[in-house]
Amino acid sequence: LGKKLGIYSVAVSALVVFTGWFLGKEISEMFFTGVSLAVAVVPEGLPAVVTITLALGIRAMVKEKALLRHLQAAETLGAATVICTDKTGTLTQNQMTVKKIWLPSGTIEVTGSGYDPAGHFEENGKRVDYKSREDLLMLLRCALQCNRAKVQKGETGWEALGNPTEASLIVAAYKAWLHQEKSETAVSEFSFSSVRKRMSVVYREKDGLRAYIKGAPEVILQRSTKIFKNGVSCTLSEDDKKTAQNAYTDLARSGLRVLGFAYRPLLKDMAIDEESVEKELVFLGFAGIIDPPRPEVADAIRMAKSAGIKIFMITGDSPDTALAIAKSVSLECDRAITSLELSQKNDEELKALLGTKVLFARVEPEDKLRIVKILQQMDEVVGMTGDGVNDAPALKQADIGISMGIRGTDVAKSASDMILTDDNFASIIKAIKEGRRQYDNIKKFVRYLLSSNTGEIIAIFVNILLGGPLIPLPVQILWMNLVTDGVTAAALGTEPAEQGLMKRPPRSVDEPILDKNGVIIIALLGSYIAAVTVLLFHYYLPQNQESGMALAQTVAFTGIIILEKANVLNFRSFSAPITNARFFSNRWILLAILVTVGLQACAVY
Repeated sequence: LGKKLGIYSVAVSALVVFTGWFLGKEISEMFFTGVSLAVAVVPEGLPAVVTITLALGIRAMVKEKALLRHLQAAETLGAATVICTDKTGTLTQNQMTVKKIWLPSGTIEVTGSGYDPAGHFEENGKRVDYKSREDLLMLLRCALQCNRAKVQKGETGWEALGNPTEASLIVAAYKAWLHQEKSETAVSEFSFSSVRKRMSVVYREKDGLRAYIKGAPEVILQRSTKIFKNGVSCTLSEDDKKTAQNAYTDLARSGLRVLGFAYRPLLKDMAIDEESVEKELVFLGFAGIIDPPRPEVADAIRMAKSAGIKIFMITGDSPDTALAIAKSVSLECDRAITSLELSQKNDEELKALLGTKVLFARVEPEDKLRIVKILQQMDEVVGMTGDGVNDAPALKQADIGISMGIRGTDVAKSASDMILTDDNFASIIKAIKEGRRQYDNIKKFVRYLLSSNTGEIIAIFVNILLGGPLIPLPVQILWMNLVTDGVTAAALGTEPAEQGLMKRPPRSVDEPILDKNGVIIIALLGSYIAAVTVLLFHYYLPQNQESGMALAQTVAFTGIIILEKANVLNFRSFSAPITNARFFSNRWILLAILVTVGLQACAVY
């Protein structure tokens, strides 16, 4: 817009200078007139007003738990058409609690919630004596040892240090009065990654070396050759695998996050590397962990839908768990696509998939990047959430990269445009609403400033054609553009969001800030302001030939400012007239009108 205004200012100035010279005016006089017109065309206060508005908008977004790292991100956020969101901690509360433990001998319920280790174990509604259940103790010991989190009691109660999922496993083990072994007994550790989908720790125990492994159920089952039943290790049969797989599916479909557990006794002369250690495992069972959905997410998703914004869940959890959580937060999904399925589809097939109601489960970081690129090829404005180092490429590629403020890594934060200080999906939708409000307000004060400037241009041009002097003078134009109009436009930038703001579709990224209707409104209002200004000037001009010129210029100068202050009220709403109740909703604009009229009185008197 600034570039266009620069071109227009030169063109209009040249036209007027040539016209005046053609009508017999002095070229030096017309040169100064041309400079005045160039000043009038360009709203000098626009850069400051835009910057102030975006800065105030960022402050408003911080109150909604969204921190923007770039001023321009607010404008892009308001145009977002797709949000790709993680599940854990974003759609859910990230407060993990182990609720069910599946063992080959049956399913055990775990009571209690949160990180407080108060609770016990039940089977078929009856309390279980965990001391007599070697299979239960073995799984809990595995969960406790293959773990790097901690749980401690602070001033405000029990709290987790580290990964919430691992913390929930420690709490479950504490309910059986198990305690973590000293870290000096750990020989080696192979960390979890989104590619490996498992973690293992090797310990030196009384009877030799032993590896404890946890990870995605399908990975643990695939690497197991034995099963721990009735207190002994025996061969894992196909029937055992089928029973375990059905149990895993049932747990996942009930909305639980499921982890598989196994162990392996190691020989003394055995190589301690991940491929050697993590095979021929003894399967122990599953832990079903509940991560309740955030209560406000369902309403946020419904608001996003009404605003024409599509939501795609992208998670590392199992498809069944992801579908269950999607249903609980009112996210419409017909099927889940895994990373393996995704890798087998070409770009055209993926584009067709993204046009349906799907979510993505068991994804790799590179899958996120591919999904973002394909959506952008479909002309979507994409917001992508992420918290890990591996999410950085997708966050950088997205139009709006959204990182997590609580659990996000520094790498993810530095690659993002926006940081959620509460890791809450609902904050994204609030930020989009705020972004739309800011863009609306920018359009409002741009139209207001240009309609006022158009009035100044036409008044100058018409008066030259009528053979009159320059009205207003260059210094008066600068006073209007920088002081009186600038203050009022900044106040217009604080206008509250209009009703129905989140019930209209996202604007096109190619939509100009000045469309056809905007140009017509600017021309009509500018013409009206110019007509009244010229009439005022000529009405007062003949009263006194000596002082008449100064009086007429002063009246016209003051008249145009009063007209512009009334004109600002035309731009408070695009959709509906301002009601009596809404009139006082933005007290800054009323204060700005009073202040600028007062400043004008000071300038005159």
